[in-house]
Parts: sequence; structure tokens; C-alpha cells
Amino acid sequence: MRIGIIGATGNAGRSLFNEATKRGHDTTAIVRSAAKAAEILGADAAVLERDAFSVTSDDLTAFDVVVNAFGTAPDQAHQHVDLARSLVERAGASGPRLVFILGAGSLTTGDDDHLFVEDIRHFPGAEAWISIPENQLKELEFLRGVADADWVGVSPSAMFVPGEASEPVLGNDRLLYAGDGESRTTTGTMAVAVLNEIEQPAHRRTRFTVSDS
Repeated sequence: MRIGIIGATGNAGRSLFNEATKRGHDTTAIVRSAAKAAEILGADAAVLERDAFSVTSDDLTAFDVVVNAFGTAPDQAHQHVDLARSLVERAGASGPRLVFILGAGSLTTGDDDHLFVEDIRHFPGAEAWISIPENQLKELEFLRGVADADWVGVSPSAMFVPGEASEPVLGNDRLLYAGDGESRTTTGTMAVAVLNEIEQPAHRRTRFTVSDS
């Protein structure tokens, strides 16, 4: 399968790239710097050197699936929504399947099923980066109104950290917890869950969540 990964040099992106490559897929890193991609992913990594917002409809048609693992600084967090709009518009109804790595803030938690982003706002120092989960929530809200493009969203648990894969545990819209009681998803577990979904689609135009086991 032909898979393009936007943001393949980030923590989530490189795990996705490595997992896709390990499974034998024709995998391309869609990144701003080919030199950085070669340093992180290896000199033999296939690269499409593009700013994410410069990816064209023709670029997208080269892939069966495009995974958006784009990350940005808090003061540019609105770009999460902007890029989702751009990719959906350029993919259209006949384009590749779009996979969006979302945040945990849009998941529900507690006895009252409130959005987890409400808890995040009370974390120490959250005012410096709360714009990211807030805009990832807006990104999901936008996607939920998209009825033509073939998309799926994936949210990690509260802690999304670099690490090796465990057996993914899947859910829908509620925050999950690993077996040790922590709400945690490693980038390795996320990569396995996303590649499983790519190879055997079980979710269409919806979001699911994944946790470590």
C-alpha cells in the first residue's frame, strides 16, 4: 500500500513511518526538510519535500492513505484546523484515505462525561500550551461535518509519549486507561493501531481512541 506521512520526523510520525516500513508498505515521508528526514529516518527513506500546506491534489493522488501527524507550536495551533481543511479539500471524494492523529482533549471522562480538555485547563502551566488541545478539538469538530472525503481520526490517551508498542486497546470517545492505571499511549502503540486500521479498516468518518494495554 502507498502511504504518505505528514510530519514523519516528529515523535508520532517517525513511529508511524517505521511501523509502515516494517510491514512492507511503500512509505513516503512528507516533510519540509529532506536532509532532516534522512538524518532521522535513514538515507534510504523515500521523501516528498513539501510544507504541509503546499501538498497538492496531485501529490495526494500518489497515495492510497495519507496520515497527518502534523505538530506545531502553541501560538500556531490554529494550523491543526487549517491543515485538516486543506487536506480534505484537496483530497476530495476520490482522493486517498486521510488519517488524522488527534489529541486526547476531545475525549470524554468522569461521571458526567465532560471533555478531557476541561481537565487539561487546570494542569500546572497549561496556559502556555492549552491552545493545542483546544484546536485539536476544533479539528475533530470540523471533520465530523465532512461527508465526502474518506477520513478517520485517532486520539491517544492523556499521556502520549515516545515508547515501544504494547497491544493496542481501542475505544470510541471516552478516555482510556492502561493496565497499570495510567492513561497512556506510546507512539509505538499508536503506530500499530493506525497501521492495523489502514490494513483492515474498521472506522469510517469517525474518531476512535487507542491506549496501551
